[in-house]
Amino acid sequence: MNSDFDSYRLSDEHEALRDAVRTLAEKEIAPYAAEVDEQGRYPVEAQEALTKAGFHAITIPEQFGGEGADELAGCIVIEEVARVCASSSLIPGVNGLGLTPILLSASDELKQQVFPSIASGEAMISYALSEREAGSDAAAMKTRAVRDGDDWVLNGTKCWITNAGVSTWYTVMAVTDPEKKANGISAFVVHKDDPGFEVGPKERKLGINGSPTREIYFQNCRIPGDRIIGAEGTGFKTALQTLDHTRPTIGAQAVGIAQGALDVAISYVKERKQFGKHLAEFQGLQFMIADMAMKVESARQLVYVATSRAERGEPGLGFISSAAKCLASDVAMSVTTDAVQLLGGAGYTRDFPVERMMRDAKITQIYEGTNQVQRLVMARALLR
Repeated sequence: MNSDFDSYRLSDEHEALRDAVRTLAEKEIAPYAAEVDEQGRYPVEAQEALTKAGFHAITIPEQFGGEGADELAGCIVIEEVARVCASSSLIPGVNGLGLTPILLSASDELKQQVFPSIASGEAMISYALSEREAGSDAAAMKTRAVRDGDDWVLNGTKCWITNAGVSTWYTVMAVTDPEKKANGISAFVVHKDDPGFEVGPKERKLGINGSPTREIYFQNCRIPGDRIIGAEGTGFKTALQTLDHTRPTIGAQAVGIAQGALDVAISYVKERKQFGKHLAEFQGLQFMIADMAMKVESARQLVYVATSRAERGEPGLGFISSAAKCLASDVAMSVTTDAVQLLGGAGYTRDFPVERMMRDAKITQIYEGTNQVQRLVMARALLR
């Protein structure tokens, strides 16, 4: 055996990052998680703490004022925050989603326009791809962008926009040439103060209640011509490349939620007594705990592999990214449901966080592509 063999473990830097984020999350975020959920309010305490520590948008390159961290580090931040509050994990999560198309395809000039304000914490960024009639079939979008002199003018509506109304910047996909279908979609960056941009009311949701989800409206919304991301007609390709990089972050969020529920369940069965014994002494419940932990660790490792391959820019990320997101979110739903079961009636109350975690887990099977779509992506990659 060789104790220095390090081909398949996190670096010391990544482990130190986990420790730092966990300490921050337990001290600065966890105490407000239940209140944030029950009141449906934005977790300002989490945003302030994450920003102060530099964890709110960790993958922005140093040349634009950021931390310059890798994608694995980004997933670790999201995972550890989600362990105590899924809503708060969408601060680094959605910043990462919104800025990834710019990282992948934008000019340095556009990066310089957008990234410094996000890196400093002055601004946040959201991602706008979906529409009411263009969800899984994203290429069916109707939002249009038309050239007018040196500017672009946008018209349409985007829906399910996470952190809309809080964010300053929005990465937006819009049709520039309807005849070309998917190849006629372009990507843009819109600022909240651009004329013709409006934000709709908050959706009423099952979970992630601290993270506002809204429609955004473009009514002759005029933006400068230099705010197009990449070349005209490449927006849909950028959107798909973005998801290859960010689907593992949803997996990380799901792993964090599942780990949080598992931790609560383990603590509870060690303390709770029935029939004169701790619940942890009953073999049937031991098997449940073992299965939960096995699933969480399996999902975690797949997420880390997927995000590491994305960081390296390996080709053919579709399968591994979809697999990580799909497995981890299915695990989160299963583990949080079992955690509620292990706590019994107590788990069904808001006195314990597992019912919130179960509600929060559900969205991870839906956004950034439903798990049915993930299975389609995987199957196509395998059968190509």
